Order: sequence, then C-alpha cells, then structure tokens
Amino acid sequence: MVSLSLAAPTRTEILGLYRSLLRTARDFCDYNIREYTKRRTTDGFHQNQNLTDPDSIFSAYQEGKSQLALAKRQSVVYSLYAPKVKSVMELDAANAITTNTSN
Repeated sequence: MVSLSLAAPTRTEILGLYRSLLRTARDFCDYNIREYTKRRTTDGFHQNQNLTDPDSIFSAYQEGKSQLALAKRQSVVYSLYAPKVKSVMELDAANAITTNTSN
C-alpha cells in the first residue's frame, strides 16, 4: 500500500466539508435530487466516522471534496433545466405551513 505523506484533515476541515455538501444540496431546485444529496452526504459521513487510519481519513476526505465539486457542477446544470412546477412533496410542505399559520 502506498503511504500518503500528506497529513490527515483536521476535524474543522471535515466539518466544513460536511456543511459545504449540505449547503450545496440546498441549491438543487428538484426536491428528489436535493433530498438524495442530503441523504447521501449524511450516510457517507456516518459510514466513515469511525476511521482511525490517517491514510484512509485522507482518502475519504479527498473523495468528499471531489463529490462536493461534482455536486456544485450538477446544481448549476439542474438550475438551467429547473422544473416549472413544484413536486407533490414541496406542495404538501407549503400547504402545511399555510395551514399552521392560519390557525
């Protein structure tokens, strides 16, 4: 196995990556893509939370950074072709908010 000479990222850098991925998920216009991105982010971080080897931590961090770059590119592409109508889930959420504020 090739040892990476670079230091493992700090906790602050990892949490920053996590927040950036979740922020990028908010940029998706489509509900399904937005929720998938959020779920994929949390699942990936939960899966890697017990890593102790600096090489595997660095590898997972690099993979996360590449996924962030991919998500940012995809959010731009999806925004160019945003759906004209909201999904049923978004309409239900809007109706629930309207109903709760009118009571």
